[in-house]
Amino acid sequence: MDRFATRKNIIVLIILVVSAGLVMRLFYLQVIDTSYKLSAENNSKRIEILYPARGLIYDRNHELLVYNQPVYDLMIAPFELQAFDSTELCEILKIDLERLRSGIQRVRNPRYRREPFIKQISPETYAVLQEKMYKFPGFYVRSRTLRKYNREIAAHLLGYVGEVDEKLIASDNYYVMGDYIGVSGIEGYYEAALRGEKGQEVLLVDVHGRVQGPFQDGRFDRDAVVGRDLECTIDAELQEYGEKLMKTYKGSIVAIEPSTGEILTLISAPTYEPSLLVGRTRTENYIKLEKDTLEPLFNRALMANYPPGSTFKPVHALIGLQEGVISRNSTFSCTQGFYARGVSVGCHVHKSPLNLIEGIQNSCNAYFCNVFRNIIDNPDYNNVTEAYNSWRDYVMAFGFGNSLNADFINELNGFIAPTFYYDHYYGENRWNALTIISLAIGQGEILTTPLQMANLAATIANKGYYYIPHTVRNIAGIDTIENRFTERRVIPVDTANFSIVAEGMDLAVNGGTGSTARIAYISDIKVCGKTGTAQNPQGRDHSVFIAFAPKEEPRIAIAVYVEHGEWGASYAAPIASLMIEKYLKGSVDPGRKWLEATMLSRNLLSEQ
Repeated sequence: MDRFATRKNIIVLIILVVSAGLVMRLFYLQVIDTSYKLSAENNSKRIEILYPARGLIYDRNHELLVYNQPVYDLMIAPFELQAFDSTELCEILKIDLERLRSGIQRVRNPRYRREPFIKQISPETYAVLQEKMYKFPGFYVRSRTLRKYNREIAAHLLGYVGEVDEKLIASDNYYVMGDYIGVSGIEGYYEAALRGEKGQEVLLVDVHGRVQGPFQDGRFDRDAVVGRDLECTIDAELQEYGEKLMKTYKGSIVAIEPSTGEILTLISAPTYEPSLLVGRTRTENYIKLEKDTLEPLFNRALMANYPPGSTFKPVHALIGLQEGVISRNSTFSCTQGFYARGVSVGCHVHKSPLNLIEGIQNSCNAYFCNVFRNIIDNPDYNNVTEAYNSWRDYVMAFGFGNSLNADFINELNGFIAPTFYYDHYYGENRWNALTIISLAIGQGEILTTPLQMANLAATIANKGYYYIPHTVRNIAGIDTIENRFTERRVIPVDTANFSIVAEGMDLAVNGGTGSTARIAYISDIKVCGKTGTAQNPQGRDHSVFIAFAPKEEPRIAIAVYVEHGEWGASYAAPIASLMIEKYLKGSVDPGRKWLEATMLSRNLLSEQ
């Protein structure tokens, strides 16, 4: 009997324990754990993303450059599909039956989500489709926008928009598969301002995924916020004119407003039409452009590293003056070159001896070899390494050797060799000014970008300071641009020294038939300029020119590179002068139309 009672008690205890466990589990599921509730809610609602239109882009004169055009993605809700006339749908979409079948099969899972079937349907196709959507149950249209251009210009500066990839989604949870993002240029750098904010529409669905209406009367809906409009710094007329001038050349033009650092034009040639990288043919066009041997996707203005050639001589003049190793009256002789201890650097025929201003005017190689030698052999320094590092610090203060930190994603640094470079190559304490004398004329271990050279012209125009070059002057709803674009970057060289160099650059253009840049002369505009020839080991040398104008109160500073153009006066100087005249006067004087016609008629691309 006792044994029976014991068994009974054990069974009762087990029942009580199990019951208590079930009660506790039930309490946990209903009160504490919300996962099932969330799962139930998720099964009863669907979130549709509302995509905002990107902000518009205007030029400095408020001409609309980039706007939006509507496009439509055709979506499929697989569980809502019913029998429909597949032939008629294929005719509207201009696809074959096989593509329709494979597309439907591809989006079968997950069952309750709308998935893209065909992206970026044109407005014309959408207009026909919309009238007949009732015939195709299970198909829906999602509205999007694509970029459209008033002028086919400034592709490298404006940049383009592309679809996000998995790597980007992993790094930024704002984006999901199917979203678009600015990839380069203004579109890329100012993506956060241009993209706006996505909205959402929360819909109530039944167990079969069919929409029953707004979820909880739309209390969780959120409107999309349109992106901010941008006013960029470029002058559309000048940009278009520059691209016309460079149509048959490889190279670049960068023009800057010295008083602000605003980029007036940024041209990389050859270029491409920005509309090619928009819409359903974007990928196909990108592949074609990428394979083009002329490299139209390569932004030479920011990414091409060239030796500056003689356009770098003003930097050496400024450093020499500041270091006190020369004065404006310092003279050096030139017998068609520089010769010392077996080292020789050739030069062209001109008067001799020359003072500093005449050295700049005539672009004398011998003069600047002597200036550079004086800088590196300066007895105020303990050794060559110390003197060279001082020289390098000056050069980098001008913005060389590092990115200027402009508002671009892909700006390169250029190269100014550190001392360990020479120590490694020649041996420590086994090199001197003559070893590296090619630096004196902007050759050797020195590489710059066209943007950096335009910034040099702006710095000389400002007599000793620059603003970081930038492409946007105003963002709607934001009071100011980034502070770094409004801060002066002061060069550690006395203002008076810049006036001396500017005088030499003035005479290089306006000083008569012996001037190396005489071709850039404009009768009623005082242009200060400097020609250069950038050595090219893979063919003919490059034609280079930097300038600013007018001499008093400069409004434009410019750098022009024409690859394989040889002498600076052959191509770069005349193109720069035409750009300056176009910007300052609005048109080219009839008396200089011959020069414009000459530049437009030549074709260096056909010779490469």
